[in-house]
Amino acid sequence: MQITMIGHSTVLIETGGQKIITDPYFGVGGNIAYARLAPPAKIREEVRDVNLVLISHNHWDHTDPRFLRALGEDVPVLAPRWAKWLTKLQGAKTLIGMKAWEEKRFGTVTVTAVPALHLAVTNGYVIESEEKRSYFAGDTCHRPFMKEIGRRFQLDVALMPVTTFRIPMTMGEKGAVRAVRDLRPKVVIPIHLGIKPRSPLLRTKHSPDGFAQRVRKAGLEVEIVNLKEGESWSLQ
Repeated sequence: MQITMIGHSTVLIETGGQKIITDPYFGVGGNIAYARLAPPAKIREEVRDVNLVLISHNHWDHTDPRFLRALGEDVPVLAPRWAKWLTKLQGAKTLIGMKAWEEKRFGTVTVTAVPALHLAVTNGYVIESEEKRSYFAGDTCHRPFMKEIGRRFQLDVALMPVTTFRIPMTMGEKGAVRAVRDLRPKVVIPIHLGIKPRSPLLRTKHSPDGFAQRVRKAGLEVEIVNLKEGESWSLQ
């Protein structure tokens, strides 16, 4: 299993002969509220050969209508069941709505939608292939359901937001430490690091070193892998 950081929450996961992309977002300019900190490592055209797309929710920095419209009809797009219509409006052709704990199989890869909590209808996903299990949290706050995710799946790697917003919308460093304790993954890869609020009223805070220090202080045995845009990491 190889994981490549494209940027923000857009990650390319290659496993079991499949290319899976999470929360595709390739815009470079941000919007009126947020600026993008760095351009994505790949442009839309470079990842159109994906086999599967996972969308956690329909916020602008997690879905890219131009990318979705360009996908072939043979590429399934997974999205929260109760927001399926939004993803269709954004351009997805072959759309599969999933609710928490629902499981789908794609060749040698099994994807399970898991609970998440955000300011939108949202899913997380667990990807199982090659006897490895990875968890893509999307945007979520820490909640007790993470204990159940950890119990069911014995995770190898967790892709988790570690960004403190002034308004609590995702996990900050403290919440992420609690999530690590509940999920018990072997490796954590922080995501949702690619945008910055233009207004100080929505300020964000993230320090890779600060998160790692909190994890060590909590006595948690987990490897933290910080990936910059374009960097890859392999799980053997």
